[in-house]
Amino acid sequence: MLFTPTRAYKSILSVTPEILREMGVTALILDIDNTMTTHDNPTPLEGLFEWLDNMRKNNIKMMIVSNNHVPRVTPFAQLLGLDFIPEGAKPLPIGYKKAAEKLGVPKSEICTIGDQLFTDILGAKLFGIKSILVPPIEPEKNVFFKIKRTAEKPFLPKKYL
Repeated sequence: MLFTPTRAYKSILSVTPEILREMGVTALILDIDNTMTTHDNPTPLEGLFEWLDNMRKNNIKMMIVSNNHVPRVTPFAQLLGLDFIPEGAKPLPIGYKKAAEKLGVPKSEICTIGDQLFTDILGAKLFGIKSILVPPIEPEKNVFFKIKRTAEKPFLPKKYL
């Protein structure tokens, strides 16, 4: 189904290199807002730097694909030392395609991690890559996102690992 992630975890920090190896994943496409930090927050989730270091030590390639604009994505990506695609147009496959080309690995080895079914997970499905859904770090404040979150509810996994 289009809105069904490959896996679902309680946090990006719950995803380990061992899990990725088991999934056949060597590269990650990462979302920013409510996945690695809260909306418009320049400070990463506590523990994220260590998580990124662990991924790097295990030769997991990573980059960001965000629907946000350059002024939001650039400083956050630079802080994390990650390449990025701003204005990724998720759920359209455009941003994922650009990221896959930059990562230089087969689609079968790429997984995205994000918090939204209708952008991150649907985009991964449309592009033909694996996906990991994480719950949002904090509840949405924006009316548009609140509506989207309500619409997602029937499709959400019953359990996050």
